[in-house]
Amino acid sequence: MNIMKYKDFIGEFEYDAEGRSFHGRVVNIRDTVTFEGASVPELEQALADSVEDYLEFCHELGREPDKPFSGKFNIRLTPQNHRLVATAAKAAGKSLNAFASEALEREARAVLG
Repeated sequence: MNIMKYKDFIGEFEYDAEGRSFHGRVVNIRDTVTFEGASVPELEQALADSVEDYLEFCHELGREPDKPFSGKFNIRLTPQNHRLVATAAKAAGKSLNAFASEALEREARAVLG
């Protein structure tokens, strides 16, 4: 997948060779926001237009738009598990953050398919 950003919204997109167009969706909110275009400039504009439409739609409904995920995530571990994970990260030559992030992504993808 490829990504692009508009404001704090991250769009993930792919190319459909059969349809000769790009299709994408905003991935860092729970609401569904999609966009498409025949070229990268069209796709960038479509992302911006879709996000602006989404924000206006939420305003018209009188509700707060879903806020993009910040990318920050705090986790609590037992001291024993903290030591175990930190030691494994060091052995893998990675920071604790990189090690945990990769492990969480791998597990999430396994669960979600």
